[in-house]
Amino acid sequence: MKKFYRVRRWLFAPLVYLAAIFLLIEEWLWATGARIMQVVAQFPPLHALEAWIKRLPPYWALAVFVLPAVLLFPVKLLALLAIARGHAFSGIGVIIIAKLGGAAAVARLYSLTRPTLLSLPWFARWHGLFMETKDRWIARLRATRPWRRVSRLSAALGRARSAWWQRWRKGTPGRHNSRPARVLRRFAAFWRARR
Repeated sequence: MKKFYRVRRWLFAPLVYLAAIFLLIEEWLWATGARIMQVVAQFPPLHALEAWIKRLPPYWALAVFVLPAVLLFPVKLLALLAIARGHAFSGIGVIIIAKLGGAAAVARLYSLTRPTLLSLPWFARWHGLFMETKDRWIARLRATRPWRRVSRLSAALGRARSAWWQRWRKGTPGRHNSRPARVLRRFAAFWRARR
């Protein structure tokens, strides 16, 4: 029996790694999208739009909450069509941009419409059941060794990116000799030479 569990664990390990990576990406998209939309919402017309969305009746709020998914579905289909026609980079780029934009919009709309949507008894019941199931599965996933490995790798990459970004923003001595500055100078010289 122990051998069966070992084989099963070995067979399912790639799926657990994939689920951990997907969950980390999804959490990052959700958090980043919420931050981006919070900044964007500071513009007065969008501030007024958000106030209007908060005052919507429950079923109108539900329609607004579902709107980004409905609007982005044809865009994703066109991106898949572009990939099928041989335009892989542009199709993948459109899918990534649609995913980022959709996550940002849904995160913000969720925070705006959640109180109104929870006034619907069926929505509150299904929302509670979904959140409970999601939390249970995420807890099981976080208890696995692949999750710990992937999250350690993600944290190390985040620290490295943050350190690089801080060094780049602060500017080190000889900053203008850094690789990006050299590339920009070469690019500018190339375009000046073509005139």
